[in-house]
Amino acid sequence: MIPSPFFAITALLPTVFAASIGPQSQDGGSESSLKARQGYYFQNWSEGGSNIRCSNGGGGSFSANWNSKGGFVCGKGWSGGGVRAIKYTGTYNATGPGYLAVYGWTRNPLIEYYILESHADLAPNEPWTSKGNFTIEGEGTFDIYQSTRTNKPSIEGTRTFQQYWSVRTEKRVGGTVTTKKHFDEWSKRGMRLGNHDYVVMAVEGYTKTGGPGSSGSASIVLG
Repeated sequence: MIPSPFFAITALLPTVFAASIGPQSQDGGSESSLKARQGYYFQNWSEGGSNIRCSNGGGGSFSANWNSKGGFVCGKGWSGGGVRAIKYTGTYNATGPGYLAVYGWTRNPLIEYYILESHADLAPNEPWTSKGNFTIEGEGTFDIYQSTRTNKPSIEGTRTFQQYWSVRTEKRVGGTVTTKKHFDEWSKRGMRLGNHDYVVMAVEGYTKTGGPGSSGSASIVLG
């Protein structure tokens, strides 16, 4: 889900506007990197935690190991988001709040979005409003939700913005995510996207307010 403050950028390329914003986190220090490697962008953001390792592998691969009460987002993808058929394989094992998801942003309007493939605990820090469900043949059935982040960090600084969610009813690790089909279903429900910024296949962990942290491991390959 989404963190709060995450802006300390390392290895930032000229084509990247800002560090990534991740999932649910708490206020405090942050660390983030978004860099190119063999045509992919690698995202490594963490905040207020310890024992988080996010590794950038060759090609479209990355891995994460964590046991933390802070928030983090570790992922790989593209600086230009938008319509993509994202194919991936790998492993994901986690406990506590967190997800394996396609994660991205748009501008004008500023939207943070998630397409959840798998998850540990679903424990959003903001209320979710249900927008129904839909099925993509060969990909699965998804519940749609919308939520609001108020005065939280974003790729445009501290802002209030909407979050869009597609959540698989049957979790999986591996397959194809056709983003346009999600965008179209969101649009039918008045959930408008803007100009696409980056998109990554990401692993995220965070701490639910007043609750436990998360732990786990993941190894993902795009291609």
